[in-house]
Amino acid sequence: MARSISMEAAGLTLAFLILTFLTISAASSTNQIQILNAERRIDLSSHIVKVFLTLKVENVMTAPASEIVLAFPPAQADHLALVKAQAAIGKKKKKSYVHLDVNPTELPDAPNGTKYFSISLLNPLSLGETATLEVLYILTHSLKPFPAEISQSESQLVYFRDSALILSPYHVKQQTTFLKTPSTKVESFTRVEPTKFAGRELKYGPYEDRPPYSFSPVTVHLENNSPFAVVEELLREVEISHWGNIQITEHYKLVHAGARHKGVFSRVEYQSRPSFSGTSSFKHLLASLPPRVHSVYYRDDIGNISSSHLRSDYRKSELEIEPRYPLFGGWKATFVIGYGLPLEDFLFESPDGKRYLNFSFGCPLAETVVDKLTIKVVLPEGSKDPSAAVPFPVEQRLETKYSYLDVVGRTVLVLEKKNVVPEHITPFQVYYTFKPIFMLAEPLMLASVFFLFFVACLAYLHNDLSIRK
Repeated sequence: MARSISMEAAGLTLAFLILTFLTISAASSTNQIQILNAERRIDLSSHIVKVFLTLKVENVMTAPASEIVLAFPPAQADHLALVKAQAAIGKKKKKSYVHLDVNPTELPDAPNGTKYFSISLLNPLSLGETATLEVLYILTHSLKPFPAEISQSESQLVYFRDSALILSPYHVKQQTTFLKTPSTKVESFTRVEPTKFAGRELKYGPYEDRPPYSFSPVTVHLENNSPFAVVEELLREVEISHWGNIQITEHYKLVHAGARHKGVFSRVEYQSRPSFSGTSSFKHLLASLPPRVHSVYYRDDIGNISSSHLRSDYRKSELEIEPRYPLFGGWKATFVIGYGLPLEDFLFESPDGKRYLNFSFGCPLAETVVDKLTIKVVLPEGSKDPSAAVPFPVEQRLETKYSYLDVVGRTVLVLEKKNVVPEHITPFQVYYTFKPIFMLAEPLMLASVFFLFFVACLAYLHNDLSIRK
């Protein structure tokens, strides 16, 4: 018993020493870097908030620094869709940018709910060396309508909450924040001197010598009549046929996520005064499709919708669609878009003999947030060892689908991601192995069925089945 107690105490001591070491190392890593200058530009012109952050960092300790840590408060961490970083190389006209790896990380001494991302530098910084980083991060569902309900003739007002100071685990010598508004109509904003508002830009700062984790909450109440197009759920099915075609079917559940519409909708007022009536509503959607698209259709639960226009050339295709009714705040619409694509434009063979599909991730609709995106890649029957290469984290699983003339079923690779924005529209690859002999399965099955049918007909015609001659 005494031996077990001593072993437990030794284990607790070891755990305490490890935790102390991690805390000291985290504190030393955050004290190793200081931010010489930080400039943040927040674009509020759409319902998708884009933040451009430029950091000039310096290593103030002898140990080399290989990463920079970004911190996000809990209110933003829940709505963070994407974080990208790049490093500036060269000066002025010879300046170029190199992509940097960004990964989630944790700090032991972090405030509650703070989310961190580490940016890996191209080359470790020695004592006194500096580097300039440019960061883009995107926030969704961060503009809250206020008032929450508006009539058809009212403009949409929203508020945005953030901090005049950049939340950072490092000491910041100088920083400035700019907010770009959709119009000059700003109802109110929090003042943290020095504060300046001119035209469509609100400026906070510059602020000097702020310690780590400094925070100064601000609220901006402004007009934003951009359409808050949100796809609550999008299912994209990509079906591959080695006979020369790829069939795409997209199921949309669309909602206007802005201020809810109150009162009675007047079609006469909406059409006669379009600049004053329903300014925050939308009745057109633009979908960017691949080139050489064919067999395009657009329908909902009632049937085919003819109010659509397709413009296609050798570089791109644009499908402008119009729902059966304009969408106001809180209104929803469900519809399906389908089209075909030539197989040779998207299916290739890798050096190791595998086939791979090179397709585009994300939602084809412009300026749209997707709360939940599911992409199902239906492989030909007989495909084996499927795997996906996606440039960001997604959930993956396998399913089986049975279609016409299938015997063992088709393998379906399912990719799921939440909080998808237009910047997620990037190529991804699906690799699999396939033997050409499986392409003969369906023709042989059809030939066998017709052969047995004709044999049965011949047997019936040559046999006398009557009771008496």
